[in-house]
Amino acid sequence: MPDAFHLLEETVTRDVTRALAEDVGTGDLTARLVSPTAGARARLLTRQSGVLCGVEWFRRTFEELDTDVEIFWHHKDGDNIVAGSSLCEVEGHARAMLTAERTALNFVQLLSGVATRTRQFVRAVEGTRAKILDTRKTLPGLRIAQKYAVHTGGGTNHRIGLYDGILVKENHVIAAGGVRRAVEMAIHEGSSDVTVQVEVESLEQLREALDAGATLILLDNLDLPAMREAVKIAGERAQLEASGGITLGNVRAVAETGVHRISVGSLTKNVEALDLSMRVLHSHP
Repeated sequence: MPDAFHLLEETVTRDVTRALAEDVGTGDLTARLVSPTAGARARLLTRQSGVLCGVEWFRRTFEELDTDVEIFWHHKDGDNIVAGSSLCEVEGHARAMLTAERTALNFVQLLSGVATRTRQFVRAVEGTRAKILDTRKTLPGLRIAQKYAVHTGGGTNHRIGLYDGILVKENHVIAAGGVRRAVEMAIHEGSSDVTVQVEVESLEQLREALDAGATLILLDNLDLPAMREAVKIAGERAQLEASGGITLGNVRAVAETGVHRISVGSLTKNVEALDLSMRVLHSHP
């Protein structure tokens, strides 16, 4: 598990605190219609099949508003869930439950959607050596959460941010004065625990990157024949990552070119939330 996840509890608390402040503000006006002493029991249901993710965010949202809340889960993060099934029951103070509902659902729907889509891509390349990676194309403020969801769905996390890996892209190459110069500078600036990757847009640039000592190369928007040729050229000198225009419809063909990694921005950028709902079963004084 990536180092960034070691502080997951802090991340969850920060995400939830910010989200509740955004939604609740100075107070939930509608929840005031409910007696302050009333208790309630509710059930979380899924209308779609997929991969569950976001249990800790869901839990923390309710706990922020009701320290006595109890949540009884039937599944855990990473489990396959089936449309029409119950995921958990929540029991606690009615007002707090109603206030927390939307924020808690937003987290688990979003993260389950990311985990579900990731698993679809992972299964599509089974039997090849290619790993499915995420990118930095994440929702602002929710990067760790989304990358956790990718990990939960069976994907591999690329660098978390600009601080933990070097990726020399097209604009860096232009600013540095060419692929060779950019790679040499990156290798010189990097340390033994920092990955250095360079993006190339042609086989000519690939050869230049290899000659400069690059061992991790991103093939940007190369077609399938060019990818296959790139694999032959690189041999064992470097790991190759395919990127650009990757879909569920073509990811298998990309993987079969022999590349080691495939990065998919849509895992975290074009998110379709899983359809979940919470229903109050009963309320009591």
